[in-house]
Amino acid sequence: MSSTYSGADAHPLQTVVWGTGNVGRAAIRAVQAHPALALSGVVVHSEAKIGVDAGELAGLPTTLGVPATGDLDAALAGADAVVYAASGDLRPDDALADVLRAVRAGAVVVTPSLFALYDPPSAPADVRDAVDEAIATGGGALFVSGVDPGWANDILPLLASGLASSISQLRCQEIFDYTTYDQPDAVRILTGMGQPMDYEPPMLVAGVPTMVWGGQLRLLGRALGIEFDDIVERHDRRALTDTVDTPLMGRFDAGTQGAVRFELEGHVAGDAVVVVEHVTRIDAACAPDWPQVPDGGAGVHRVIVEGRPRIEIDVVATDEGGNRAAGGNATAVGRLVNAIPWLRDAGPGLYDALDVPIQPGVGKLGKATLP
Repeated sequence: MSSTYSGADAHPLQTVVWGTGNVGRAAIRAVQAHPALALSGVVVHSEAKIGVDAGELAGLPTTLGVPATGDLDAALAGADAVVYAASGDLRPDDALADVLRAVRAGAVVVTPSLFALYDPPSAPADVRDAVDEAIATGGGALFVSGVDPGWANDILPLLASGLASSISQLRCQEIFDYTTYDQPDAVRILTGMGQPMDYEPPMLVAGVPTMVWGGQLRLLGRALGIEFDDIVERHDRRALTDTVDTPLMGRFDAGTQGAVRFELEGHVAGDAVVVVEHVTRIDAACAPDWPQVPDGGAGVHRVIVEGRPRIEIDVVATDEGGNRAAGGNATAVGRLVNAIPWLRDAGPGLYDALDVPIQPGVGKLGKATLP
């Protein structure tokens, strides 16, 4: 299907951005730049942000004439679409309730925040039932794709797989230095950076990696016609040898966790045939034997097809003054925001990465389009 909203004479879809953190900032910019969308509202939870212009919240040099609000009913009234950018890491039930509220209001909703719905067929029945009920009630639509970013764990590896004659393993890697990732809860608490080595990061508790990334692994398997015999979690952690001071995240003491590596393996007949791997550091010198960013920078998303031919694809994205963590967020947001017109045409339903085609950047070429 192709969108009917790509033309300049089409009525812009009134789009709300819900949340103004790392993802929300990028979402405001993406909506503002999209020729088929109009930013109609920004929802915030902080009293200090209420009334602040969306342009200021997004780090833009101009105001957009859209003040942030905490009034959900007012923001959702008349909204065609919602980009739900509030985190679901530590509040999954609240995030689901928020998203269902927007779907019941009849909006197209796109979000990276609901891990369980990366692969809807394998989502818990109670989550699927709640989404189906909201869609039936309000006539909205929902598309969930990862923020780490989703395209690197679904459409890019699947594209690469179609270039090979034979494949023994398909691997998706995220390799990042978290020094520039200004999200203390995720860095220090969830992944354990700067914590004593006897601290157990919640992200590495048995079953959690499968809960978060298992949907992406299963979606890949489904697309490739594979049913995994087992999904295996592996992880390793390394301590800092020296104390590190970072400009955004503060001090990380020697002897505390400075790097973590984990992977989720989809096994068939005892072989890991599909792997989603994360290698994360707070200092580039920690765990030097682990996979590295080839140019010595802060991050890369990599797809490796072990087969004939062997294929390796590195993607480096930067935003907000060259920040690669921000660049990864922005590409994840771009995938979601650019899908909105297609979803509006497709009609009510729950969609995944195999349903939603990549949308070309119609109307976005040229410096004049930059917000």
